[in-house]
Amino acid sequence: MSVLDSNDKLFVFVAFFIQIVLVVFFAARKWKSDIAMQFGWIVYALGVLAIIVSLVLLIGGKPWHLWLAGFLYAAWAIFGYVVDIAYPVAWRSPIYWPVFIPYVLLYFSSLMFYWWPLANIQRPLWFIYAALYLISTILNLSSHTW
Repeated sequence: MSVLDSNDKLFVFVAFFIQIVLVVFFAARKWKSDIAMQFGWIVYALGVLAIIVSLVLLIGGKPWHLWLAGFLYAAWAIFGYVVDIAYPVAWRSPIYWPVFIPYVLLYFSSLMFYWWPLANIQRPLWFIYAALYLISTILNLSSHTW
């Protein structure tokens, strides 16, 4: 295992923090949707944290595959906030493709860029994140009414 510098630790912390918040949010949405909808904005607000950390990583000279995740997450968070909260669009059912495609692409790409670099940081972290990602995806998909 490699020795982590402070920026690596920051990346790992934010990657796991965001994924854990998503697991909690999707679980709440599945079983207590009224509570989840009151606090769902927090998932989008994490975009501020993500962009700050990405800027720290970028300025700190970390490779692009570490700082890109936060910028992608922030882009998803802004887009999601606009279509879900600021100017709500009924895009999930039926699927409205002009919103669905960028929403899903930004969401999944941001999480992939938090997940994949963990393999180079410390392999066990990659597997733990994979488990959390699987749980959040199952909770997310099962919380929607199709």
